[in-house]
Amino acid sequence: MLSERRLKVLRAIVQDYVGTEEPVGSKALTERHQLGVSPATVRNDMAVLEDEGFIVQPHTSAGRIPTDKGYRLFVDRLAGVKPLSAAERRAIQGFLEGAVDLDDVVGRTVRLLAQLTRQVAVVQYPSLNRSTVRHVELLSLAPARLMLVLITDTGRVEQRVIDCPAPFGEASVADLRARLNSRVVGRRFADIPQLVQDLPDSFDEPDDQGTVATVLSTLLETLVEETEERLVIGGTANLTRFGHDFPLTIRPVLEALEEHVVLLKLLGEATESGGMGMTVRIGHENAHEGLNATSVVSVGYGSGGEAVAKLGVVGPTRMDYPGTMGAVRAVARYVGQILAES
Repeated sequence: MLSERRLKVLRAIVQDYVGTEEPVGSKALTERHQLGVSPATVRNDMAVLEDEGFIVQPHTSAGRIPTDKGYRLFVDRLAGVKPLSAAERRAIQGFLEGAVDLDDVVGRTVRLLAQLTRQVAVVQYPSLNRSTVRHVELLSLAPARLMLVLITDTGRVEQRVIDCPAPFGEASVADLRARLNSRVVGRRFADIPQLVQDLPDSFDEPDDQGTVATVLSTLLETLVEETEERLVIGGTANLTRFGHDFPLTIRPVLEALEEHVVLLKLLGEATESGGMGMTVRIGHENAHEGLNATSVVSVGYGSGGEAVAKLGVVGPTRMDYPGTMGAVRAVARYVGQILAES
């Protein structure tokens, strides 16, 4: 275990390196921070931190920079989450509250996160696996053609046009709509097949039974199709500001960001254990080789303390962790509120 004094030195090194982009020397540390010890003692502490693998000397006669291990200790032990100012919170709320539908909420969230953190923002659409049904609308388009509209508790809307095996009157449409909603509203998607399986038999006419079976088949297909996870990325151009933070080139990072499966896996790993909890994955903790020079800060969002999806940012390991964590958490909280109220 490191002493409190050496933890303080490590914190100072991380803060200075993130702020200046320059390797940090003992003289600069004692001048900029109230460490309460001589430069010789700081040099000794830095030597211990280097031996333990928390900092490294990038080249001779230079100062030191944090390693992945050093950043990990900083995040776990030393970094509080920096709260946003009242003005920043008002700006987030005002920007997100103007959204007109779920696509707009996700799009605005990506732009906002990228602007606040100046990193690459990643926002996952609410997962239907973790959603419940808010309403099923059934509309008659023609005597034997219907439109099915499925609305989730997170504001996601799916529409399907159904060609029926026989004409289906307005009264029957209203009857089916009422029976469907009485069974599925407020229920999880996984439960729906069982809840509606006997619905066709509750109609008297064989033609009506065939149409009800067709509607249910379309509904269940929609649930299966739309469980595929979707996400939106924004602010990729922000990476160009950090070119020297990546070995040789940022191309491997850009290629990894294009693979949505990779990002979903990162976000998925981030909250599997903690629901709404925040996760920070640093450098080589990211399994994908292209992201070994990056850190991923992510958190679940949703309402009622249950995550329906994740959002986060990807940036270089030389990141303002307290500020980034604060922004990610605040945005997630507001998105959850908007989904709950929508």
